[in-house]
Amino acid sequence: VSTQSTGAFLRMDLKRPRLNRLLHNGRCLNVAIDHGFFNSFGFLSGIEDMKAAVTAVISANPDAIQLSPGQAHILQSFPGKNKPALVLRTDTVNVYDKEFPTKPFCQLIRDPVLTAVRLDAAAVVCNLIQIPGENDLFHQCIKNIVQLKAECDHYGMPLMIEPLQMQKTIGSGYMIDGDAIKITALVRTAVELGADLIKADPTTDLNDYTTVIQVAGDIPVLVRGGSKASEKEILEKTVQIMKVGAKGLVYGRNIIQHSNPVGITNAFKAIVHNNATVEEALKFLDLSKTGSS
Repeated sequence: VSTQSTGAFLRMDLKRPRLNRLLHNGRCLNVAIDHGFFNSFGFLSGIEDMKAAVTAVISANPDAIQLSPGQAHILQSFPGKNKPALVLRTDTVNVYDKEFPTKPFCQLIRDPVLTAVRLDAAAVVCNLIQIPGENDLFHQCIKNIVQLKAECDHYGMPLMIEPLQMQKTIGSGYMIDGDAIKITALVRTAVELGADLIKADPTTDLNDYTTVIQVAGDIPVLVRGGSKASEKEILEKTVQIMKVGAKGLVYGRNIIQHSNPVGITNAFKAIVHNNATVEEALKFLDLSKTGSS
C-alpha cells in the first residue's frame, strides 16, 4: 500500500468515531437550527427563544442538531451521553434576503475546526453556493472548503459540504434551482473537494435523485428540507427521497416552525431509521399530541 493511500485511510479512521456519533446504521436525522446566523428576519420564526427551541428538539433525540458557534453551548450544556451530536455551522452568507446583495459573500469563522473540536462537535458544515453570474462567491466557497478540508483531516473532523444551486431573484427572496443536472454536477464537485457528508437539495423530480446518489459514490447524502411545506407534502417527499437512496435528512424549518416540533421530529426519525410510511409517521404526531411516547 502506498504512503498516500495509507494516509487517506488514516484520516478516515480518525474521523470514524465522530461519524459513528452522527450515523446510526448508516443513516442520520440532523435538525438544523442555525438560521439566525444568516441575518434574515424571516428565518427567526420558531427560534426566537433558542433555548426553548433547542430543548424541545433535544427531547425528541434526533441524531444531530446543527448550530452556529454562538448557540452551540445550548446543546452542549445538557448533561448525559444520549443527547444529539453537534454539527457546527462554520460559515455565514448574505444571499437569503428578498433583495439580492450587491456584494454576495460567504464568510468562514476564524479557526473553524479548532472551534468545533473545543465544542465537541461531531462534524462541521459549510456552503458550496452556485448562483448564475456570481463566480466570485463560488470561488470564495471553494477556498473555504479547501481550508476546512486540510484542517478537518488534521483534527479528524468530518466535513459536511452543502451544495446549493440557487437562482438569482429580484424582490422575491432566494430560490433553489431544482434542476437535476445542476445539482448532480455540484454534488460531484463537493465529493471531489473531499466531503465526508453531503447536505443537498432535492431535485424537482425526485425520481432524478438516483443520479445524485450515484455520483456521490460512498459519501452519504443527507437531503436538505428548505422552505416550510405542508405536513403531508414534506412527509410524502421524505418517504420518497429515502426510497431512492438518501442516507438521511437535514431539516430545519419543517421542524422548528411546526406546531408540534417533537412529534414531527419523531415522525421523520421513523422514516429515516425504520422506513416508516406516511401513515405510520403521522401516528407519532397523534401520540405526541396526547402526551404519549
